[in-house]
Amino acid sequence: MSKNVNEEKIKHILTEAKLASIKTMLEKDHAVDCLLLLYVGRGRWKEAKSFMQENKLTLSDGTFRSRMIELESLGLAKSERIDPLKKYYIKTKQGDKVAKLLLEFFDKLSE
Repeated sequence: MSKNVNEEKIKHILTEAKLASIKTMLEKDHAVDCLLLLYVGRGRWKEAKSFMQENKLTLSDGTFRSRMIELESLGLAKSERIDPLKKYYIKTKQGDKVAKLLLEFFDKLSE
């Protein structure tokens, strides 16, 4: 019986539009990085770049912008204009929830 329950849950994740979209986005390069950067309030390129460099990690500005646009389209982030050409991003309630779940997931893996 548990096999059917698990299969149903998996089917739901893979076929329900919003969950499938989030799953697809999380599979992309640096998606988790960008979501976690948002979680710690580093939704502006300069702040994100600084954080990544401090930790000897890389993230291109193009990838950062692409992922933030995707996060925004999924309702996990919201953009605010700095000037006509620049934006910064903040997490939404849903983005906060997903980031917390990711942190819990990685905590459990570390045990």
